[in-house]
Amino acid sequence: MIKARHTSFARLTQDDVNATAARHEMLYSGRMGGARAVFAFCDLSGLDLSGRNLCDADFTGAVLEEINLAGARLDSASFFGADLRRCNMSKASMRRVDLRGASLRGANLIGADMFEADLREGTIAEKDKYGNLKVLKHDLGPSELPAALLSSANLERARMTGAVAIQADFTDAMMKGCRLTRANLRQARLTGANLENADLTGCNLTGADLQGAILVGARLEHATIHGADMSETLTEKLAPDIDLLEKIESLLERHARWAKTEGRDGKPADLTGMDLRKVKRLAHRTLTALIAPGAMLYGVNLDGTSLQGSNLQGADLRNASLRGADLRGVNLSGAKLNHADLSNSKLGPLAITASRLLSARLDSAEARYASFRGADMRKARLSGADLCFADLRDTDMRDAETDSADLSGAKLPMEFAKSA
Repeated sequence: MIKARHTSFARLTQDDVNATAARHEMLYSGRMGGARAVFAFCDLSGLDLSGRNLCDADFTGAVLEEINLAGARLDSASFFGADLRRCNMSKASMRRVDLRGASLRGANLIGADMFEADLREGTIAEKDKYGNLKVLKHDLGPSELPAALLSSANLERARMTGAVAIQADFTDAMMKGCRLTRANLRQARLTGANLENADLTGCNLTGADLQGAILVGARLEHATIHGADMSETLTEKLAPDIDLLEKIESLLERHARWAKTEGRDGKPADLTGMDLRKVKRLAHRTLTALIAPGAMLYGVNLDGTSLQGSNLQGADLRNASLRGADLRGVNLSGAKLNHADLSNSKLGPLAITASRLLSARLDSAEARYASFRGADMRKARLSGADLCFADLRDTDMRDAETDSADLSGAKLPMEFAKSA
């Protein structure tokens, strides 16, 4: 049992919070007798509210140490100045939540949706018995996330100005447009994080791990990067190489003719390791059997493109759009597909002969938050693939190889979920 740290705070029981949460859910469903949940300046440490609907609830200044809010709906809720140390908010929906001045030291926020969350500085004051205002600090300063776990969290457009996130884990987090001005991210882990157009002005990144992070359009003026691992980071090219682009376009045109004429005209293209982000009009093209292992295709539009039998092993397709693309028999082994859209794509087997089928390969691919909704993935090889939080609803996964694939938090097709 965790003892209350603030004796003036009302200590609530599990029955108390269950009753309050039930009335809040009644309010949200439009039933009689509902009332907004207000836990302001209460002690809920160690209690369980996992999976509950507490959108717009008030937790201002509350003591919430080690509370379980995993999978809860907390959109637009107020945690202003709250003590959330070591809490479990994994996979919680926290869109536009107010976390100003909150302490999240050691909190579990893995896979949480914190779109436009407010994590800026903030302090809270209350009146003492003499009517004077005093500041509450919960033993720690405001906006603290030291050692917090935020891997795979959605922090797009979150406001984290001045936040302290020393040694926090942001692995593969979505942080597009995140405001991190003057934030302290010393020794933080940002491996594979998407910081596109993020504002890191004056940010302390001393000793941080940014290996493979996306920094396209990110602002790093006056940022401290001493000892930071910036290897394999993806940045925006200053200017396209016109001659190289014309060469690639010529290669693609000849490849398209080769594919359409079944080899009678044109020539197969080899784009191994090339940066194709500046190439225009890749969508709906015929690029059957393209050779492009290790190619850079971040954010590229490949909707409806014919890529059956292509070699895209190890290619970077993060945030790419491949909706309705023909990917039968494709080799995407070890490819980066985080946040890619492959909805309604064809990832089934490719018929080589009447008796030989070539399965699509996604073994060891990184596909966190990728959308495969409505895709044909029959016989696809997914061994060792990272499919955490991927959308696989309405996907045909008959005879797919999923040995050692990580499906944590994934939205699975009904038939697959029953057999799993």
